[in-house]
Amino acid sequence: MAEEKKTLVHFKVKDSIALFTLDDPPANTYTYEMMRQLDDCILRARMRDDVHVIVITGQGEKFFSAGANIQMLTEVTFEFKYCFCLHANETLMRLEQTPKLVIAALNGHTVGGGLEIAMAADIRIARQGGGEIGLPEVNLGVLPGTGGTQRMARLLGKSKAIQLMAEGRTFDFEEGLELGLVNEVWEADSHEAFMDRVLEYAGGFTPPARASKAVGFIKRSVQTGWELPLAEALAVERELQQQLFESGDAREGLTAYKEKRKPEFEGS
Repeated sequence: MAEEKKTLVHFKVKDSIALFTLDDPPANTYTYEMMRQLDDCILRARMRDDVHVIVITGQGEKFFSAGANIQMLTEVTFEFKYCFCLHANETLMRLEQTPKLVIAALNGHTVGGGLEIAMAADIRIARQGGGEIGLPEVNLGVLPGTGGTQRMARLLGKSKAIQLMAEGRTFDFEEGLELGLVNEVWEADSHEAFMDRVLEYAGGFTPPARASKAVGFIKRSVQTGWELPLAEALAVERELQQQLFESGDAREGLTAYKEKRKPEFEGS
């Protein structure tokens, strides 16, 4: 009898929000199997018309994710490690390029590859006092190899990113907020209260309150145009804008403005 496959990334949809929960105790470290499941969740959410926002978090009170499973890395071949990093890069790029807002809810320690996952999200919200954040891979004699060297430099600038990664230190979410790694730090009495607040916030980007297609296209315009020459980036922006002009939500938004009423968006 075949062994039952363990669920390492839970997928749940409620109120137009897809919730991904990383779940591999004790530290929600990721393996190739977890990345395969995360990749599948991203594609499932991307293709569902009833999903307008994605929230990703970790199971439990202590960890969002402590990154790659070190035990696994000590047992596999060099070729496997290379392909493991390649697939992880592809998975996080798919998350980053999905035209739906992605919010990382940092419920606990978010270090190493855990922070690399979070940096592929659009918005990072942390629980006050919930844990530490950072890229300490240099202490293992390696570099942050799931996009960390690239995304941190793009978020913080080259000099600060190099300093933090070379020092290999971790720090609290409040310092992460000061640096710009974290968008918000929220006080919450419990993990459940924190997640309730995050999901309520995520709901503010869904219809009928918000034109979620426009939100997704704002994301796509920034992600695609960020490193293009300005003229080419503006061309991307114009093409996305034209698609929005042809959307039902744009018609509703412009009509509602003209009629001096609150728009009722449908995400179309």
